[in-house]
Amino acid sequence: MDHRRQIQEFLVSRRARISPQSVGLPVAGRKRRVPGLRREEVAALAGLSIDYYIRLERGALTNASDSVLRAISGALRLDAAEQAYLLDLTRADRPSAASRSRRTSPEAIAPQLQTVLDALVGVPALVRTPTLDMIAANPLGRALYSVLYTDTRTAPNLARFTFLTPRAHEFWRDWDQVADDLTAQLRAAANPLDRALTDLVGELSTRSDTFRELWARHDVRAHGRGTKRFQHPVVGALELRYDLLRPAAEPGLTMITYSAEPGTPSHDSLALLASWAAGQQSDGDERNQPAPSHQDGWRT
Repeated sequence: MDHRRQIQEFLVSRRARISPQSVGLPVAGRKRRVPGLRREEVAALAGLSIDYYIRLERGALTNASDSVLRAISGALRLDAAEQAYLLDLTRADRPSAASRSRRTSPEAIAPQLQTVLDALVGVPALVRTPTLDMIAANPLGRALYSVLYTDTRTAPNLARFTFLTPRAHEFWRDWDQVADDLTAQLRAAANPLDRALTDLVGELSTRSDTFRELWARHDVRAHGRGTKRFQHPVVGALELRYDLLRPAAEPGLTMITYSAEPGTPSHDSLALLASWAAGQQSDGDERNQPAPSHQDGWRT
């Protein structure tokens, strides 16, 4: 990923979504050739000269001050996730960042964090990297994502599964929304110094037309909590609430926990899944044995 090009495409995409009317600008006069705001209008809203803003939009954000970045963010109505993304791109363009070694995503968690995961009884929990590799999970977390744990040699990747595995369209009951959210989360984490991330984006862009189209939107999103709907091969339909936690001692990693509303069918199904997971664990097969089909019924 060329970060200067990323800066340009991101800023262009953000001003394209803002109508002049929404920011109180007149629309009378010559016909508009571009959607959304013109560059001179963004410059005026940010209190910058047009020539300076053009240079910035072309990727020359290396020496831009924090006040300039805040002004641009305000003019383009960037939310917190988008502002953080723009700041990350700006930092990556600075010589001090470019001279550092390329960063890689972590491949394992500290034993203390695994202990925490395993202590969450009845709660599916997992830890993922910025590249959406699921590098750790408790037994119920593995059971929830059993369709992804098909290769014990590597950590499953949510993005690869979603975009490159046909079965994902059945597993995710809201596949379109999940695909959109995962792409926006990868965009939020995008950093040209992360080799694993750039390789993943390149692979998905080559192999998935849908990912390539979603990536080109430059949407940035960072969810803290929400709801996901699954079609699990063992227990069927599940609607679970999720919460994202970012451990201070594990920078870059995200822990995700899932829960079901008490008294709902999903709550009962999650308890059933926990029983199935416990049976798999007691047999010593939870890491190698594929989950039975839901059509075959639940097996003890």
